[in-house]
Amino acid sequence: MSSKGVQPLFPHQPQPQEAGYIPDKMKKAEKRIETYPYDTEAWSILIRDAQVKRTVEEARPTLERVVNQFPNAGRYWKIYIEQEMKGRNYEKVEKLFQRCLMKILNIDLWKTYLHYIKEAKGSLPSYREKMAQAYDFALDKIGMDIMSYQIWADYINFLKSVEAVGSYAENQRISAVRKVYQRGCINPMINIDILWKEYCAYENSINPLIAKKMAEDRGRDYMNARRVAKEYELITKGLNRNSVSVPPQNNPEEAKQVEMWKKYIQWEKNNPLRTEDHATITKRVMFAYEQCLLCLGYHPDIWYEAALFLEQSSKLLTEKGDQNAGKLFADEAATVYERAITTLLKKNILLHFAYADFEEGRMKYEKVHSIYKKLIQINEQDPTLVYVQYMKFARRAEGIKTARSVFKLAREDGRTKYHVYVAAALMEYYCSKDKSVTYKIFELGLKKYGHTPEYAQAYIDYMSHLNEDNNTRVLINKVLSSGLLTAENSSEIWRKFLEFESNVGDLASVISVEKRRNLMMDKLKEFEGKETALIIDRYRYMDLYPCDTTELRALGYQQPVTQTFMSSSTEAGMAAPNANVVEEESVKKPAYPKPDTTQMLPFKPKKVLSTEAHTVPGGVFPPPPVASHLITLMPPPACFNGPFVILDKFIEQIKDMKLPDAPPQFEHHVNGDTKMDPGTALSVEHASGKKRKIATGDSRNESDDEDGPAVPPIHDIYRSRQQKRVK
Repeated sequence: MSSKGVQPLFPHQPQPQEAGYIPDKMKKAEKRIETYPYDTEAWSILIRDAQVKRTVEEARPTLERVVNQFPNAGRYWKIYIEQEMKGRNYEKVEKLFQRCLMKILNIDLWKTYLHYIKEAKGSLPSYREKMAQAYDFALDKIGMDIMSYQIWADYINFLKSVEAVGSYAENQRISAVRKVYQRGCINPMINIDILWKEYCAYENSINPLIAKKMAEDRGRDYMNARRVAKEYELITKGLNRNSVSVPPQNNPEEAKQVEMWKKYIQWEKNNPLRTEDHATITKRVMFAYEQCLLCLGYHPDIWYEAALFLEQSSKLLTEKGDQNAGKLFADEAATVYERAITTLLKKNILLHFAYADFEEGRMKYEKVHSIYKKLIQINEQDPTLVYVQYMKFARRAEGIKTARSVFKLAREDGRTKYHVYVAAALMEYYCSKDKSVTYKIFELGLKKYGHTPEYAQAYIDYMSHLNEDNNTRVLINKVLSSGLLTAENSSEIWRKFLEFESNVGDLASVISVEKRRNLMMDKLKEFEGKETALIIDRYRYMDLYPCDTTELRALGYQQPVTQTFMSSSTEAGMAAPNANVVEEESVKKPAYPKPDTTQMLPFKPKKVLSTEAHTVPGGVFPPPPVASHLITLMPPPACFNGPFVILDKFIEQIKDMKLPDAPPQFEHHVNGDTKMDPGTALSVEHASGKKRKIATGDSRNESDDEDGPAVPPIHDIYRSRQQKRVK
């Protein structure tokens, strides 16, 4: 059988070299996304893989996943739309624009939209009208962007390119171009000065006589816009507009971006254009908020501040008498809340509560009911706080009966906690003034949450405030004898019982409670052998103790959690145990050597180092004053080109050098000369200022050569030239 006739068992199985790297990279990216769905680096790997697909049908599932995960990321929508435009799927492109364009004010996305209109509608008879409408629409939404100059310039060039037949059509075209120029020249943006020069040149080309008047009329507004454009550029410098909205990371980079965005928004609120039109101010501020939400969409404070600003603007315009504009801004505030709780922050309780209060202020109670019910239907979160706030709203808006119906719904919901019973009971006590209903609610909750010490403490506090000693005693004994509380959970209740008897009982009752408490505490190992520590609760009052903090520690006394929290916020004049601990520990601690923080220098990394820089692993610091003065006296490093000493070998040479124990002995000749090596002799000659003898053919005495004048060279060109000049 020939080898040609052999067929592989799996002809479509990829070879290792074909399937190796990319699938492994894709699997790793998918695994990272499963671990953290907002991993933008992993999503970028999937996006790059989708962009190299042969057909858009293969890339569409991945791109759809991306825009669903990041619904307000303009750059991801842009990639998705461009892939569809490559396949000329214009129907899908329009549906994608309907999903994202109005919500995402991203300059690149809007440029893609205008490019789509040119490409898809260019062959239609109504292309010019549609293109003009698209430009007007884009400038109305994104024209305030600092990088919008290109859209303004493209619109003007488009209008100039329109053919006009007849004087009427020509005048219409001139009016349209002039209108866009005049709108753009008072809009702060980069390259506004170029647009102004083009406008002046355009007016001169039409009528030089009118051009001067036009420039004078619009010059002041242009200068104001140019001033604001420079401030605009500075205030937005450093903003990362291409970042994708992810949940708060609480890192320094994110904090810096949040601070810069809020600084930019506050700058817009300060009215840099100095206009008296409040609608214009509101429009610019809301554009800043929209830009911020593209990058910080998961920060609820940005959504709330945006809605609050619209609400305040609505009230201001309503007070001035502009009812229509006030109602419009109020509706926009409701739209902001609605966008927040239906897109990125569906489970954020804070925004739901703020939205409910906003609609309650507008007397739209049905809408408030729907907000709370929608929030309760989220199964993944605890609805206890939602029920509590829902009851408060129902009592405020519709009375105590509606609040009771909400409490009934809360009792039937198995996810709620004991807080609902406490809130309902106290609401009955404070609002309806009916102690019997309050008592019934507390008793009903005690049957369900008798094992929860926090609920028992809330019930006991309520009874003690009623100043009914016997009922309070009965309740505490009932809770402690029920057997539902463990020894660990009942320690705080015993403490309250002892405090109660110390306030209203006699000494016998105090001692009786103390004995019962000690019997219970014996079961806990942490209180074993600490009988004296237990008696401290009999005599303490609030944050005053019968012992100082050192003695309390020695006795093994444990401070209650609630008291610890309270003592941290006490005033300086009160005897807070935590403050005493800090003071006494600071006094009794041994004095360990500590660094002098006043001598520390801040970390200042530099890319370009100066010649006097002192580089160490911690950063770049100035040298000491003495070394700095020495550096100024030395020539710059560029003057020295070598030879360079290899310090490691130099140090090794010195380390290996063997020095004699005694000074070297020189041999003396008869004439008194000392025999030394040539190197030493040369050093001696230089040190004494003598010059070495020039070797010549004449036999002269050595002393004559040293003492006599130096003989010039035989062929001295310089000297011969000087002699010729003298002649």
